[in-house]
Amino acid sequence: MALVASEAAQTTGGARERPKESGVSPKVGEITAMDPPASSARFEWERHLLFLEMTVGSLPSEYESQEINRLTLAYFAISGLSILNALDRVDRDQLANWVLSFQVHPRTEADLDNGEFYGFCGSRTSQFPPSKISSRNCSHLASTYCALAILKMVGHDLSNLNPEAISRSMRNLQQPDGSFMPIHFGAETDLRFVYCAAAICSMLNNWTGIDKEMAKDYIVQCQSYDGGFGLLPGSESHGGATYCGVAALQLMGFVGTKICSKETVIDIPLLVQWSLQKQTINGGFQGRSNKPSDTCYAFWVGGVLKMLGIFELIDKDALRNFLFSCQSKYGGFTKFPENMLPDLYHSYYSFAALSLLGEPGLKQLCVELGTTSLDGHGK
Repeated sequence: MALVASEAAQTTGGARERPKESGVSPKVGEITAMDPPASSARFEWERHLLFLEMTVGSLPSEYESQEINRLTLAYFAISGLSILNALDRVDRDQLANWVLSFQVHPRTEADLDNGEFYGFCGSRTSQFPPSKISSRNCSHLASTYCALAILKMVGHDLSNLNPEAISRSMRNLQQPDGSFMPIHFGAETDLRFVYCAAAICSMLNNWTGIDKEMAKDYIVQCQSYDGGFGLLPGSESHGGATYCGVAALQLMGFVGTKICSKETVIDIPLLVQWSLQKQTINGGFQGRSNKPSDTCYAFWVGGVLKMLGIFELIDKDALRNFLFSCQSKYGGFTKFPENMLPDLYHSYYSFAALSLLGEPGLKQLCVELGTTSLDGHGK
């Protein structure tokens, strides 16, 4: 399956110069011709770059069922290249134009009050649905977040997107309990989409699209008795949901880094305890209690600890060793150490986690937004 339009996937030749490491790094041509070695405790720069470049151009057939999430998959691939300081391998202008082609525009200003959301569709399939629903606007919060994140990373001026239309129409998605639907004609509501809404407002620097007090109250209700957050009030604590809740609160200005502050709206000491307990005996992080370690939670839970300013309390060496045990010999990362083939989702979050760990040469993240920045300092 082609991921990004071919004109946006043009790459520049040659291998990038990387930080010096012990041993000799193989050249790009040698990687494709040789039988890949077993995973090692060193960051395989060129293999990862080849993996990401491949996914920008096309994806294996196993991804065909994810066509509806094309922009999200592009976000993982482009974000990975950005963390590796390799966005020069794509044409930024053509990539931006491809992303912009998914934007849905209101025909008139009056349309902004018709209850629909005017953001970005996730794929051509959702942009041009079957004829019987051809008039349906399928803008989605998650797709809009991914679109804005990509545009931000490639240096596109987001003020040219008509941010007022996005923000004003996004208000239609907020529910009476403070949560958000991802799409205006109905879907589940949970912390994922509250986070998307907060991140969209932050990237656009326009907070008219969200009632922050209502959103805060909903997030607070999602904190469980053990300190973590569930996707819904009363549900089991989960690493991804906890990241979404904490990051949204931080973006909205409700959570600082003073753990014992009496002004915070959530139980931070209990949250810290829950988060630290998610690092398991093999060094990785689990997303829920009594579950195996999974590379993506190195970012989801590690990111929470980073936002709270206590990332130094984890066993960094153990986490790094766990991540490298999941480094695929084909480039990218797997979900578990015993897996052989990498996938785009776990590869990106492994790159993100290694960025948190300060892996030499990797670009820093703005953790609460899940994006790199143009200045390289997470701002």
